[in-house]
Amino acid sequence: MWPGDSTDNLPVQLPSGLDAMDNHYEDSVSSSSPSDSPAASSPLTSPDLSEDGFDIDRLPSPLGGHEQEAGTPKFTLVIGGLGYIGSHTVLELLREGHNVIIVDNLSNSFQTILDSIKTLTAKHCKANGRKMPLIHFHRLDYRSRSMRFLIESYTDLVMTIDASGRQRMTYQSRIEGVIHFAAYKSVEESIRRPLQYYQNNVCGLVSLLQQLDKYNIHNFIFSSSATVYGSKANTGEPLREEDLIHHAEERVNSETGERIVTQPSAVGLSCPYARTKYFSEAILADVAAANPAWRIVALRYFNPVGCDPSGLLGENPRGEATNLYPVLTQVLTGQRERLNVFGTDWATRDGTAVRDYIHVLDVARGHISALGWNGDRGAGFRAFNLGSGTGTTVLEAVRSLEAASKRTVSLDWAGRRPGDVGVCVASTERANKELGWSPRESVAQCASDLWNFVERTLGLQQQQQQQQRQTTTSVKA
Repeated sequence: MWPGDSTDNLPVQLPSGLDAMDNHYEDSVSSSSPSDSPAASSPLTSPDLSEDGFDIDRLPSPLGGHEQEAGTPKFTLVIGGLGYIGSHTVLELLREGHNVIIVDNLSNSFQTILDSIKTLTAKHCKANGRKMPLIHFHRLDYRSRSMRFLIESYTDLVMTIDASGRQRMTYQSRIEGVIHFAAYKSVEESIRRPLQYYQNNVCGLVSLLQQLDKYNIHNFIFSSSATVYGSKANTGEPLREEDLIHHAEERVNSETGERIVTQPSAVGLSCPYARTKYFSEAILADVAAANPAWRIVALRYFNPVGCDPSGLLGENPRGEATNLYPVLTQVLTGQRERLNVFGTDWATRDGTAVRDYIHVLDVARGHISALGWNGDRGAGFRAFNLGSGTGTTVLEAVRSLEAASKRTVSLDWAGRRPGDVGVCVASTERANKELGWSPRESVAQCASDLWNFVERTLGLQQQQQQQQRQTTTSVKA
């Protein structure tokens, strides 16, 4: 069994020497159960992106070498599935009855998150009288050669008849959809390490698409970002998907009836991270235009916060916290003295930056809506915003968590950071109309759920410390 694989994983022996690389997944802050403790990450190595792969004649029969579960089940592949957003999306997929393959190299997450996901899924299934879906976990880097072997192992060879009436063998994957979270995500870090961001976020995506295409996996959900809108975010108006397109689009003015052709353009992409997301979207749009088999959705979400109400999943970064709400909780629990508020002179109601905060479970449900919509419609590329549709200032976000915790946050007013924008709020009209999706949770609920996770974490830590003291006392006695 591959190191780190769950006991539910299928018995596939991956080749040695192809271990996971040390990456920071898209979720930027890992999702963690309160009992998690950091584990050593694998050393950073260069991914093998050569064309030398795992040929069909090297694999056992059937092609994947897997045990065939009853009915040959279909799976959704979630890359970066133990990170903050990834783990909540996996949980919602399982609650909806999807079988899930999780790929994560644990560089910014913990394997015990898998236990929390299983616990919550089992509880949900028992309460609703449903069978537990399949959960397969593979610890590996999505850019490695092991990823190709993994995709191939979920593939069967089937006989088909071509247009001329001839029989031919083709690939048929048991992976019916892919959700891709595995990218670096930090505005500040991308400015310091641009090559690493382009290599992982852009080159890694290209390699992944090549592998998926080879095995006829064309239902693809891409985790994008509101940063692709660049300086258009500073207009003060809700951002629409039409504000950033990759191919020329024609629309009709509803008032005048005039046909208007909009050309693609990108304005004010202020950091390498934003440019990697823009380039990735452009690549996906080109791929979908060139091959009608592809069905690709890019979800541009804004600021996911909160966590599952159970308190078993939440934001707990392996490295230094950079997102607002995790930093706020560190101030409230005494891990930091105060919160740095970057910029007090923005053209907003209280001078602090406005962001569109959305509950992480709403984001997760958005991925499921996109996955189903993508599977039911025709080919092409489509972008959707996932946001609340309303703006919250940094100061208002602080007050929401103060209300949930009944504690006060100490603030340190600082200047603007390179790459920041003043206002970034989503228009969610397209997602509501086409996906049937709309956010359910408020910012107050986000803060309440987050504080529930923090209190649970603190309680477990205190129990562990007490047990350690008791053990120490017993040894001395």
